[in-house]
Amino acid sequence: MGNSIFVNCCRHVTDLIFQTRSSSSPDERSPLLPKPPTSCAGSPEVPAASRGAALYPDVIPSAAAVGSLQKRAQRGQDSPEAEGEAAVVPASDSSCWGAGGGAAGPLQRAGASRAAAVLPADLEEGPAGPFHRAALPQACQCRVKPEDGGSAAGPGAACAVLTPGPCVEPAGGGRSPRIQQPVTPPGLCGEKASEGRATIAGAAQTDRATGPGSRPSGGSVHVVPSRQPQKRRKRKKLPPPEHPSGTALMNGSAPHESLRGEKDARQNGHEEAEAGEDGNDQEVIVIQDTGFTVKICAPGIEPFSLQVSPQEMVQEIHQVLMDREDTCHRTCFSLQLDGNVLDNFAELKTIEGLQEGSLLKVVEEPYTVREARIHVRHIRDLLKSLDPSDAFNGVDCNSLSFLSVFTEGDLGDSGKRKKKGTEMEQIDCTPPEHILPGSKERPLCALQPQNRDWKPLQCLKVLTMSGWNPPPGNRKMHGDLMYLYVITVEDRHVSITASTRGFYLNQSTAYNFNPKPANPSFLSHSLVELLNQISPTFKKNFSALQKKRVQRHPFERIATPFQVYSWTAPQAEHAMDCVRAEDAYTSRLGYEEHIPGQTRDWNEELQTTRELPRKNLPERLLRERAIFKVHSDFTAAATRGAMAVIDGNVMAINPSEETKMQMFIWNNIFFSLGFDVRDHYKDFGGDVAAYVAPTNDLNGVRTYNAVDVEGLYTLGTVVVDYRGYRVTAQSIIPGILEREQEQSVIYGSIDFGKTVVSHPKYLELLEKTSRPLKIQKHKVLNDKNEEVELCSSVECKGIIGNDGRHYILDLLRTFPPDLNFLPVEGEEMPEECKKMGFPKQHRHKLCCLRQELVDAFVEHRYLLFMKLAALQLMQQKANKQESSGALENGASPENGTAESEKSESDDGKIDDNVTGLDQVKELAETIASDDGTVDPKSREVIRNACKAVGSISDTSFDIRFNPDIFSPGVRFPESSKEEVQDQKQLLKDAAAFLLSCQIPGLVKDCLDHTVLPMDGATLAEAMHQRGINMRYLGKVINFITKTPGRAQLDHIFKIGISELITRSAKHIFKTYLQGVELSGLSAAISHFLNCFLSSFPNPIAHLPADELVSKKKNKKRKNRNLGNADNTAWASMTPQELWKNICSEAKNYFDFSLECENADQAAEVYNLQKITLLREISLKTGVQILLKEYNFDNRHKPTFTEEDILNIFPVVKHVNPKASDAFHFFQSGQAKVQQGFLKEGCELINEALNLFNNVYGAMHVEICACLRLLARLNYIMGDYSEALSNQQKAVLMSERVLGIEHPNTIQEYMHLALYCFANSQLSTALNLLYRARYLMLLVFGEDHPEMALLDNNIGLVLHGVMEYDLSLRFLENALAISSKYHGSKSLKVALSHHLVARVYESKAEFRSALQHEKEGYTIYKNQLGEHHEKTKESSEYLKYLTQQAVALQRTMNEIYKNGSNANIMPLKFTAPSMASILEQLNIINGILFIPLSQKDLENLKAEVQRRQQLQESIKSGEHLEPEDKAVEEKEAEPSMPSAAIPLTQSSA
Repeated sequence: MGNSIFVNCCRHVTDLIFQTRSSSSPDERSPLLPKPPTSCAGSPEVPAASRGAALYPDVIPSAAAVGSLQKRAQRGQDSPEAEGEAAVVPASDSSCWGAGGGAAGPLQRAGASRAAAVLPADLEEGPAGPFHRAALPQACQCRVKPEDGGSAAGPGAACAVLTPGPCVEPAGGGRSPRIQQPVTPPGLCGEKASEGRATIAGAAQTDRATGPGSRPSGGSVHVVPSRQPQKRRKRKKLPPPEHPSGTALMNGSAPHESLRGEKDARQNGHEEAEAGEDGNDQEVIVIQDTGFTVKICAPGIEPFSLQVSPQEMVQEIHQVLMDREDTCHRTCFSLQLDGNVLDNFAELKTIEGLQEGSLLKVVEEPYTVREARIHVRHIRDLLKSLDPSDAFNGVDCNSLSFLSVFTEGDLGDSGKRKKKGTEMEQIDCTPPEHILPGSKERPLCALQPQNRDWKPLQCLKVLTMSGWNPPPGNRKMHGDLMYLYVITVEDRHVSITASTRGFYLNQSTAYNFNPKPANPSFLSHSLVELLNQISPTFKKNFSALQKKRVQRHPFERIATPFQVYSWTAPQAEHAMDCVRAEDAYTSRLGYEEHIPGQTRDWNEELQTTRELPRKNLPERLLRERAIFKVHSDFTAAATRGAMAVIDGNVMAINPSEETKMQMFIWNNIFFSLGFDVRDHYKDFGGDVAAYVAPTNDLNGVRTYNAVDVEGLYTLGTVVVDYRGYRVTAQSIIPGILEREQEQSVIYGSIDFGKTVVSHPKYLELLEKTSRPLKIQKHKVLNDKNEEVELCSSVECKGIIGNDGRHYILDLLRTFPPDLNFLPVEGEEMPEECKKMGFPKQHRHKLCCLRQELVDAFVEHRYLLFMKLAALQLMQQKANKQESSGALENGASPENGTAESEKSESDDGKIDDNVTGLDQVKELAETIASDDGTVDPKSREVIRNACKAVGSISDTSFDIRFNPDIFSPGVRFPESSKEEVQDQKQLLKDAAAFLLSCQIPGLVKDCLDHTVLPMDGATLAEAMHQRGINMRYLGKVINFITKTPGRAQLDHIFKIGISELITRSAKHIFKTYLQGVELSGLSAAISHFLNCFLSSFPNPIAHLPADELVSKKKNKKRKNRNLGNADNTAWASMTPQELWKNICSEAKNYFDFSLECENADQAAEVYNLQKITLLREISLKTGVQILLKEYNFDNRHKPTFTEEDILNIFPVVKHVNPKASDAFHFFQSGQAKVQQGFLKEGCELINEALNLFNNVYGAMHVEICACLRLLARLNYIMGDYSEALSNQQKAVLMSERVLGIEHPNTIQEYMHLALYCFANSQLSTALNLLYRARYLMLLVFGEDHPEMALLDNNIGLVLHGVMEYDLSLRFLENALAISSKYHGSKSLKVALSHHLVARVYESKAEFRSALQHEKEGYTIYKNQLGEHHEKTKESSEYLKYLTQQAVALQRTMNEIYKNGSNANIMPLKFTAPSMASILEQLNIINGILFIPLSQKDLENLKAEVQRRQQLQESIKSGEHLEPEDKAVEEKEAEPSMPSAAIPLTQSSA
């Protein structure tokens, strides 16, 4: 039937269109990756939780995902035609991006003058007060205010807030949903509500991550649509939804808000919907919200208008005023309406008489000591707002960003730059020398270009607390609160009194106390007003500084959730700073003295947040946000504490013991050192085992947290490496310090299995985790030879705290042992392992397989199981010759997917097989459900298949591991002998699987360029995603050297070698540092780096004794140092010795033989850059060095001096809590985009962005991935300026959260350059590309496949601005690199030849052009055949070039013949058009627009729907078991296609 042929064609087209792209862009990466790898289309990690259970059923019901989401597209538009235009979106069609449009950037800027409200300093830091179980964490919110209603354009975007209320609305055109509640002032511990301005009760309160604005709440829920200043679109009132099952939520930025149920209408409860109104799904709640304008009258300035929303709190107006340029210096004031003071925590709509045009007066309030300190801190923050020193010093979650240096503010106003036409003359395109192809110079200073804004305008010389504080009693009674000491820029020394009425000058001097007011005293309510009067320079500079401050992009100033450290920094002068000095000596974090209850009970907070309800979306969002907030605060506190412990600033709780054995408690956190105390790890490798145990334990905690079983609690855990020591920080189980460990452990073993106890409640709780974690319940023998049942490894301990919660700790053996590194007497390893020289003795016996490996192995076994069973069924069928019905009560989706993939691949042959697989599935399910209907033969089939793959059940596929196998000291009862044997075999198979499947798979992915690591971190990540531990690095490199396409893996080899060298050096450095006392630290580190990298043959270490020689040497001083007795042993290290140690370390640890005896040889033999090695070692050890040019090759003096070592930072490992719902939306969005429904995809991703903002605040890597995808979608849909704005946010965020030279940041710069070009900002595009190239040279060097893409981009842009010679240098370099990495016959190379030919044509060098185009033509002809359009295009172009060449030759002959009076035909020299350049840029960056006719579109839609129905019928077939669900999730996981039709270059 012609019909089926047509459908097949359709299907083929769909496959071509929606195939995922491999190399071209990293873009579509899932944001779940902990740090996104450079480019990876592999399946992203799904947290174990989501593998275990059905995925959040109430987030997107399948019907909603398909049906109503398409309807939802109509939300933002008045045009009903939104039903998923597939691959084509005409550029004009920006209806989705209409007035309410714009992606939900957490702080959207509406108009240039406006900036986000940023908290006063103390809030910015604000870890919050104690977490009473009752006090729910409150969420915060950013609000951006238009300066005045008239000028602002675009909705004021809000950072979504959720409070514990039942309903959230996904935002329309990109604003975050906000849910608010009429507020009861928190009045915590008697604190007056009005005072609560600065701190708000509850944990998530002043959200460091969200930055601006914050507020408490509790009570009922309202949804606030964003305010649309002045101009409003009229909107049709929406009809009730047709989809009762999973109705999509609606909203838009219009007066009528329509809102619909998320699963049942009760959830959006509102007061109207009582519990009884269960069934009414059709209910539509309309919220009247017309934002209105109020006038604000503040002392000393003209009244101004402010746009507000009825749902807002008075508190938010405060925040806006504290950030506005003209009112930012006020902190202590109230707002009054008709003489009545407004309650800070009241919503505006509850205030009587507040309406359009009301006048709010700002009334100055009297100060208290607390308010005065807040004021001084706020002023200091305003003075420091442009100073980058906090970012260089790694404090307060500040980090660097340099994007604005390269765009010179050109991207302002979301890319709608004042276009100066596209005059070419103004553009200076010459790149700096050092980034030209072939340049060997790698300067370091260019990494951190000096930002003009950083030369801060000096407003004051000194502002500090006076030595006369605190005021004596008699002055207190006159209202003196504290004294300040100021030196102005004019060098006037003044003493200032802060009193209840404000600030005034007093008559004190440095040595005489005279608190009387000076004459004149200028009493001012604000410190700034006072200083304005006494210092003209202050007045001028302060206002200039505030102008600059409000112009910065909010993303440059919001704090990141976790601290990012910079490995280089310029020499900074150390300025006086009273607040910093004060903070350094209080053990509290930030401003906690303002929080009732003082220090935080971390354990209580961490566990309470876990107990929050999670039945519906708002509850889950609130819970995840609270968990994330507490985790990031805990990590910051733990890091600070760990440094204090190592620096010797914390008293031990067992001070009499030897230093290594000491333990510490600080700020309610327990700290222990990574040494083997009391021979605990004697059988496992002593200190080495004690060093790795904490990271294994952290991985265990991470995993159990992800499974998230109610009632099972883990400890907050952070592992900090600092100055060569490993510190574990843990929250404290209530009551554990009062009792002996033996008494408290009621489950597990405290001596690695000699004495073991169990407990029914723990078994029940752990049983729930056993399936997702693949852990087998098993019995072991205790010291009395009794059988004890466990559901974890023996050393996992269960302790019931005094709070009645069930805690598990010591999760270091959550995953099964890695037998390749655990030789056991009398155990034979599989062939594959023996071939590669395993098993090998490792330094410790705690080697585990990674969770990713366990999952991959189980999945692999599952496919095997299906194949075996299908084969057997086929044989049976052949014997019986019976036909059986196929898809009616179809397959369980897990291989519904696998199978549809198969069926697509070999269309005709599969019918038999499909039926086979279906039968297996049906059968497996019937047997599992255990109704006796199944005939014994079929049972047999399943049983055989189960046995063959090592399943623990006979009737269904279920693979689990026993983590105690091969654990020294653990004995198993006789009864389970057979089971143990099977388990041993399973472990051997898993070890073999890693070697025979995963490592070759990784190398193959590198060959295909689906994985493109650029530095050590991204390589490690690529290995970890495939479950390969770093200890296999040597094996991976060996495997690469034996691979046939070895040259195409050069870059991986090089990264591998440098990673191997720097990791080995790190191991040595760790023990080296332990022998150094604090005073010798910089000398020791510079000496180590000289031995490691310098060509100077014999560097000599300077002992610290040089600076200060003490007169009397006290011989008796007891050595309290943690390390070796001799503190100067480090000074005797030589480069020869260090490199010998590095080589032996590489051999022992990684089993790889390095062929080099010093740094120069290493650089030569392996073609490494010393600057790259310096970056890698600094990042791994936390060393910060001075930003200057280092000469590594000078043989006459050492490279580093001790002045070059600026700091040493901690390297911190912690749990990263995830936003599960947001991630789910994100995936659905990707899936939609993959199917070609760009608009719906876009909406879902906007939604995901809102939810991410809700959970993480404004800054996070996953938000970065979201913004990147959004920008790409905007670009494809023709909205270039929106793309630019989103991508700018993505770049800023990547710089801030991952680091300024992280491979991901480099990629973001490239995308941004493309969008800049499309917005005709050519010079900016070039600057960005040059920056990306410089960073890539520094991080890796020139010889990398990604460099070819970058150079093609640069070459094309240069071609566009007619810099032909420069352009050729880059394009020819790209051609060389492509030929090397993709093979000279690849389509990428053909494209490269074509690009080069075009430039030669523009230069009128037709012979060279012809030569290159011929090469390209040959490749196209061989790869695609004569009739392919590419081949035809190429042949046309060849003809054209030949004509031009002939014409040119004729002209030349004419000139030779007739001399100067020759009759010359004008030749056509074409300057390339911008459109053609942009088209080429799109092609090389993997963005391809396919023009489809309306008919194609409909066919395509029909095909997609057909597939979806197929999927649906398969899904509805049966109730899935979680296990199957997990497999399905994995297979169906979208690997983020480029939103436009991804173009794999091979199909070009």
